[in-house]
Amino acid sequence: MRKTAFANDEYYHIYNRGVDKREVFLGANDYERFLICLREFNCLDAIGSLYEKSLREKKNGSSTPIMGVELPALVEIIAYCLNPNHYHLIIKQKSEKGIEKFMQKIGTGYTNYFNKKYKRSGSLFQGKFKAIHINSNDYLLYLSAYVNRNNFIHGYGENKGEWKYCSVLDYLGKRNGTLCNKSIVLSQFIRESNSHGGSSTIVGYEEFLKANALYLKEKKELKKYCLE
Repeated sequence: MRKTAFANDEYYHIYNRGVDKREVFLGANDYERFLICLREFNCLDAIGSLYEKSLREKKNGSSTPIMGVELPALVEIIAYCLNPNHYHLIIKQKSEKGIEKFMQKIGTGYTNYFNKKYKRSGSLFQGKFKAIHINSNDYLLYLSAYVNRNNFIHGYGENKGEWKYCSVLDYLGKRNGTLCNKSIVLSQFIRESNSHGGSSTIVGYEEFLKANALYLKEKKELKKYCLE
């Protein structure tokens, strides 16, 4: 039985790895498929498989927005990082049993996709997903650095430029992604307007990221989160 009892409007660190530490993302299409799952399965209504959803959209000639008012979300995604053999999420529960329903959809949907694509069967992830309650603002900020720079901490993608399968690019203003709600974290850092009247930038968070990620990489703290 799971020890963590999920409460609405509370934040949680969710993570899991491949069974037998196997890789669960073998290429760009796999990472992108998991990100699509994060977006499309985040709704109260059952949508079936992504294939069934696409057929309905082709028939109806439209796509219903998942994160909008029409379909209330199960969770709010704050940050994420996908690594070759594991993933990390920071999410907030928005509806009753929202996290459990969301993660069940993700686990089933992505496993079915992966097994069909690579002609395998059985479990893909190592048991039930792991979950830890984020019980303070300091802990939330600290974990945002851990998740946003998790690939760096574990040494993934260091020679391939920016790691695309992580929310850090959105937090640093290098990408305009809409999957995450960054405001709970970035609102605590100074915002400065561009001198030419353009978009504003967040001051301090990048330094916060670098300092904490480097510390975690060197000290290997939070070993219970290290899932290679």
